[in-house]
Amino acid sequence: MAVDMGMPILIVDDYRTMLRIVRNLLSKLGFTDIDEASDGSQALAMMKARNYGLVISDWNMQPMTGFELLKTVRADEGLKATPFIMVTAESKVENVVAARQAGVNNYIIKPFSAAVLKAKLKAVLGEF
Repeated sequence: MAVDMGMPILIVDDYRTMLRIVRNLLSKLGFTDIDEASDGSQALAMMKARNYGLVISDWNMQPMTGFELLKTVRADEGLKATPFIMVTAESKVENVVAARQAGVNNYIIKPFSAAVLKAKLKAVLGEF
């Protein structure tokens, strides 16, 4: 099945520059419907209001971290099937393991290139 390049994607990061970078990379890959949130609690409210095809979230944010957002999404019957990619500067093995156990679909270590993002997206969404 082909990936819907018009599906809504939510990117979550408390750092405006990172939001802009991820938005630009997604746009270059052909995705057209991209929303932004600056922390997990804002993202959760947006997810309850709109059906996203993918969430790309930073790990370290306040007041709700990306990891807390992931756990909350996976515990919510209406949201738990949403593909979720975690982005972090932390490459600690225990963080990767914790995210996997919490149900993350993929994990990206900062900094990353367009090629890395595309490979991670293909692994989660399929070929595009």
